[in-house]
Amino acid sequence: MRLVINNGKIEFAGNAIIEHINFDIKDNSKIAIIGSNGSGKTSLLKVIEGELDLTFDSSNLDGYISKSNDFDLGYLKQISFSDDSITLEEAMLECYKKVIALENRLRELEEILQTDMSDKVISEYSKTQELFENMDGYYYQKEYSTVLKKFGFTKDMFSKPLSSFSGGERTKIAFVKLLLSKPDLLLLDEPTNHLDLEAIEWLEEYLKNYKKAFIVVSHDREFINHVAKEVYEIEYNTLNKYSGNYDEYLIEKETRHKTLVKEYEKQQKEIAHQQELIDRFRYKATKAKMVQSRIKQLDKMDVIEAPKETKKKTFKMNINPVSESGKEVLSIRELSVGYNSELAKISLDIYKGEKLAIIGENGSGKSTILKTIMGMISPLSGEYKYGFNVKIGYFDQQVASKTSDKTILEDYQDTFPFLTNQEARNDLGCFLFSGKDVDKKINVLSGGEIVRLSLAKIFKTRPNLLILDEPTNHMDIVSKETIEKMLKSYKGTVIFVSHDRYFVRKISDSLLVLKDGGVNYYPYGYSQYMSKKEDKTFIVKEEVKKEKPVEKKDRNTLKKELSSLEKLINEKENRIKEIELEFEKEEVYSDFMIMQELENESEELEDEIQSLTLKWEEVVVLLEEKGI
Repeated sequence: MRLVINNGKIEFAGNAIIEHINFDIKDNSKIAIIGSNGSGKTSLLKVIEGELDLTFDSSNLDGYISKSNDFDLGYLKQISFSDDSITLEEAMLECYKKVIALENRLRELEEILQTDMSDKVISEYSKTQELFENMDGYYYQKEYSTVLKKFGFTKDMFSKPLSSFSGGERTKIAFVKLLLSKPDLLLLDEPTNHLDLEAIEWLEEYLKNYKKAFIVVSHDREFINHVAKEVYEIEYNTLNKYSGNYDEYLIEKETRHKTLVKEYEKQQKEIAHQQELIDRFRYKATKAKMVQSRIKQLDKMDVIEAPKETKKKTFKMNINPVSESGKEVLSIRELSVGYNSELAKISLDIYKGEKLAIIGENGSGKSTILKTIMGMISPLSGEYKYGFNVKIGYFDQQVASKTSDKTILEDYQDTFPFLTNQEARNDLGCFLFSGKDVDKKINVLSGGEIVRLSLAKIFKTRPNLLILDEPTNHMDIVSKETIEKMLKSYKGTVIFVSHDRYFVRKISDSLLVLKDGGVNYYPYGYSQYMSKKEDKTFIVKEEVKKEKPVEKKDRNTLKKELSSLEKLINEKENRIKEIELEFEKEEVYSDFMIMQELENESEELEDEIQSLTLKWEEVVVLLEEKGI
């Protein structure tokens, strides 16, 4: 299987969406396509699938698209149900027609062998059995049963007709059929959307072991890290190829940019030097030959364009709290959450500055927990209590379905009537709603735009506790990275639900994991949780976070502890500065392994500083209580 695009272009209404498309897909390619919303990622998939035509510049004789004729391609929109009356299991079995035909032939040959042991029959049986084994024929029933289970379909659903499933369930069924059909080239557009962590992790393993080629369009950076061996990025209407997964792409992109900047600056110095000589000796007859030589050198020079900065146009706002909360932000005791029956029971204390991520399977009660502590749902039993001076900012994952005839500006000014028209426009500009954008009606906004507007209103109030339910849904990677930076530097407390593991890894310093009806609290971030989870000696136990005991320490002990913490924080901050200087060295940024090690060390140091700072704050409070 081979598909090659050389110097192609995608156009709409005469405008180029993507130019300089060079794409090479081989038998076992594992490719991720990334880019901001609206950059043309899905359009590129449609070109590969054949729905959209590729164009070429008339002056470009090298432009072409080449496909081998011997491969089949799978794209979700192509999967349809010809007969809604068949059962879910029958729909799955349609993916195994060749395997089932071989299985039936084996049974026939076994019957024949009862009376005919000729070489011809034995030879056919042997060849058929070998082919059946090569197609994993003995495992196909287990395969589709496992996949359906991972996607939330129980055994009793297997006999239900397709017509009885909801729209969302039918989409999942179509997706499962696409995977099980195992095309030579699999095209997946945002495959992790609406999947829970267990299903995403299963899909990652499936794709890592996929023996054929696939291309995924995704904003899920952790997913890309696990499955991709090549990353194609669409930026400035151009397709650029990078080797490796998402983290490796980031390093290679930064390395390329630094190299290009150096080459550009070096050439600009050379051009300036040559031009200076030309200008100085232009009118001296004795130097005419030298001047002409320099002019020819400049004319022949392949001028390097000024490197473009990575597209980082995104939103910004000071979100740090106007007022601080007390040390204890939220106390939860034996809180039973659910609607008609209990989904989870929780007891824990959340303290100022903590960033708690709630993760788990779909339907396990993550959003229900948030709605309960927000007072939107009554608890089945138990209680929760907020601490002193807690000001809440709440983001609901359903915000993207909001509809209204109001404009963006009207909606924002209704929330903050004390703002002048210009002040409201300035705030909205910080979230990329500028000029005529503010006159758009809510009804026509994309999901990502509605999320941005909602976050702008929440952050404007500058609460000291943020409760966020899937805040990065509908966001592209640049927007996710912006939210990460804002929340990492946020001095308040954060409780959030997310299925975006990369986001969870970057933000959380503690986890509440909902699994199999149990609730487990872990006083550390996602990376440490995963490393312990992968350790075979690690046994998951239900942990309840108890209120931190306050040790009775004298003044001198507290002062020594404070001094020690300050010294440690200072040492780690200095080491981070040293690492930043290391990044600028050519022998470092040109070596991927060294860069990766330094990146990991820097992240660990930041986590340690955050933990030490919390301890420092606790000691300061104790000293203040003693009147020091």
